[in-house]
Amino acid sequence: MTRKLTLEEGMNILGGGISKAMMILDGYPTSSLFTCEEYMKMYDCVYQMCVQQPPFEYSAELYEIFKKALEESITSRVIPAVKDKTQNFLLYEVWNMWTKYKVMAKFLGGFFLYLDRQVTDDKNKNTASLNELSVCCFRDMVVSELYPKIMEAAISLVNQDREGNSVDRDMLKDVSTLFVEIGSGKMYYYENFETAILASTANYYNHLLPQWLLHYSPIDIFMKAQNCLNQEKERASQFMHETSVEKLLQVVHEQLLGQTALDQAKQYEKQKNEYGDCSLQYQEMLSGCAGLNLGEGSSRV
Repeated sequence: MTRKLTLEEGMNILGGGISKAMMILDGYPTSSLFTCEEYMKMYDCVYQMCVQQPPFEYSAELYEIFKKALEESITSRVIPAVKDKTQNFLLYEVWNMWTKYKVMAKFLGGFFLYLDRQVTDDKNKNTASLNELSVCCFRDMVVSELYPKIMEAAISLVNQDREGNSVDRDMLKDVSTLFVEIGSGKMYYYENFETAILASTANYYNHLLPQWLLHYSPIDIFMKAQNCLNQEKERASQFMHETSVEKLLQVVHEQLLGQTALDQAKQYEKQKNEYGDCSLQYQEMLSGCAGLNLGEGSSRV
């Protein structure tokens, strides 16, 4: 008969494996940390501790051990790496640590694979799977805490791109992907990201149009608006979902060629009579475009 493993004995075996797995967050490749034999030793340990008869059945305790390992990895490695970062450096490091963390969590999940079946397959328990738990820990301990700073950095990056500065658009794609992945099938974080991008876009063009009215002719403004739609579509297509791209184009269209733009032109004419001719011409041009919907406009975008 196989000798029963106590919780202390099991932890003596698993502790070293957990500590090694955390080194993935330091940049060590998994191939340099474990042999196949060592990996199977961890798996066999968890398996035996799950199938032993009470009082030597430790599924609940092992679940907590897995959770604490995730939390410790975040506390000791992830948070120190990201806490003092801002703007692009923050976006880069959050994505960098999330990428490494996913590998580490998957590796740990391999040790505890039988536990996943043992605990989460029980329909009478409302227990998150090991993968769901790993995502939840990173979301709650890292992303939720840094969410305002991540959003501020992402919006700043978009605006820098609009101003013609050289930016790494892959960072925006990484942010978008992060918000999707930490949602565990729900789009709450991505939808908030989308809302913030749309709001900042509306604000950007709402402030840009009055400057155009000061310095450009109506036809020039119209051409510049079309060019902005082209650029926004090309940019947004690289980091947002297709439905989000359409929403963003609608925002730009409304601010530069829709009713919002027409209202701005009328207000501008009222306040700046010396430029009345230009704004009146722009009003006439916009009124002539009133029947132009975004679908028609998009064919030129």
